[in-house]
Amino acid sequence: MGRPVIGIMGNSHVLNDQYPVHAGGMMNSRAIAEVSGCLPLLIPSDPSLASVPDLMASCDGFLLTGGRPNVHPEEYGEEATSAHGEFDRLRDALVLELTRACVEAGQPVFGICRGFQEVNVAMGGTLYPEIRDLPGRMNHRMPPDGTLEEKFELRHDVRFTKGGVFNRVMGAEVVRTNTLHGQGIKEAGPRIVIDGYADDGTPEAIYVEGAAGFTLAVQWHPEYEAAKDPVSRPLFEAFGNAAREWAAGIRPEAVARAG
Repeated sequence: MGRPVIGIMGNSHVLNDQYPVHAGGMMNSRAIAEVSGCLPLLIPSDPSLASVPDLMASCDGFLLTGGRPNVHPEEYGEEATSAHGEFDRLRDALVLELTRACVEAGQPVFGICRGFQEVNVAMGGTLYPEIRDLPGRMNHRMPPDGTLEEKFELRHDVRFTKGGVFNRVMGAEVVRTNTLHGQGIKEAGPRIVIDGYADDGTPEAIYVEGAAGFTLAVQWHPEYEAAKDPVSRPLFEAFGNAAREWAAGIRPEAVARAG
């Protein structure tokens, strides 16, 4: 039996200013292959190319990656403004439906940054267009200058609910993370449980209450140095274990009840 297949959501780009591509960060693929122990498969995020039923039949789990385009505010009942930045409506159309379907089926989903926001919106939540403009909030955006190491440096703590899902996965109540996002949760969806916060009150870790399987998401980027980082490794290991169970036909109990 081969490794479980993880569908990694790609983002639309234009290569050399003229050639349209679907692309994914190597960090994501390495984290899935080296830490989760699964086969990374880049998914073109376009519902005309990949349907939700086809994807669910072909993959054992999905990594909802970060990306510069934001979820369009029309997806949560608001109008777009200049503060909302760039959009990718095709990814919105595919991933929001896919997330809801996986939640109900119990197929593993792990959301990162934009993926964190997609999970919230898919479950009926809303987003702030710019966290740093809110009173008392820090600037969570990627530093504009510096090396890759400086951009992904650990910048704030995240505190988890004592005894909660992330506390159990991590084996710690407080961890130190990077931060590279502009948007963030405004209102949590009805089934979204915020299980971790940054020092300034920004939601950083969520899961879906009563989801039939692994549905976790984080606002930071654990894919960076995932094999070495003590915070990233347990997340990707837990995701890989959930995908292996799914591939073996084992349907896990709801994540909120998992011990």
